[in-house]
Amino acid sequence: MKKLVSIVVPSFNEEGNVETLASKLIAVFEKLPYQYEVIFVDDGSSDHTLDKLKALSTNIGDHFFYLELSRNFGHQNALKAGYDHASGDCIICMDSDLQHPPELIPQFLQKWEEGYDIVYTTREYADEATFFKRKTSDIYYRIINSLSDTKLEKGTADFRLIDRKVANVLAQLPENGLFMRGLIRWLGFRQYAINYVCDPRFSGKSKYTFKRMVRFAVEGITAFSVRPLNIAIGIGLFFAIAAVLYVPYILISYFSGHVVSGWASLLATIVFFGGLQLMVMGIIGLYLGKLFMQAKQRPNYIVRSSNLVKINHDFIKL
Repeated sequence: MKKLVSIVVPSFNEEGNVETLASKLIAVFEKLPYQYEVIFVDDGSSDHTLDKLKALSTNIGDHFFYLELSRNFGHQNALKAGYDHASGDCIICMDSDLQHPPELIPQFLQKWEEGYDIVYTTREYADEATFFKRKTSDIYYRIINSLSDTKLEKGTADFRLIDRKVANVLAQLPENGLFMRGLIRWLGFRQYAINYVCDPRFSGKSKYTFKRMVRFAVEGITAFSVRPLNIAIGIGLFFAIAAVLYVPYILISYFSGHVVSGWASLLATIVFFGGLQLMVMGIIGLYLGKLFMQAKQRPNYIVRSSNLVKINHDFIKL
């Protein structure tokens, strides 16, 4: 019996891309000795993405399925929804904007057959990529690797294959604030990296604004390390020692009759240390906030509709 390969595709306002991606996936799997299913996860799209997905599942129902989430839960949570609902012997996740080339899938499967449990990709940008995009990507991985206990290779992307046993472990992790790249790395197993050149987006605009990129970076750092808390402790200790060293100067000035004056410098010092305290409190509050959200035990996503039905933990295609 042929092995089943699941393709998980998170989609948010990708009406111009999903049909082209579907045709490319069909062309790839026509040449491969595997059964396959493609699960598009509509992450609260406001365009006609869901209509296109329903049409695909109707016209090519043997292979194409959809999950409609009740609202936009974010890329990582949509990815988790796809993992949870996939039933393949292995699962490949990719974006729907065609920046992840489907032509790499045979290489994924080859390494999987060689015994690797996780086959992930490291991205290189094409020549037309902006200097800003390249530079921010470099800075991002430098920061996250310097602050996080889980190290990521430069350019690690959410374009990967995981074995069924890895997916089963992921399903058991009730983690809030998902950062899949780090989580997959943290799991261990046998992993293999494939380098690829990122294709230009087929249509539409990137959903990752600068604000979202910063939020994603903070999520990645705080999800796998308490090092920022240690840094906050170090900063506080440094300035506490500096303050103690300042005492002899105050005493000498007092007994020698020199009046310590300067409201401007005093005000600047107060403002500086006040800002420093707020920063440290913010770091602590960030971790407390993550604990608060985790304690609520809310689901990572809510499925509004689908042509997949879950019965006794098995997903049956309608």
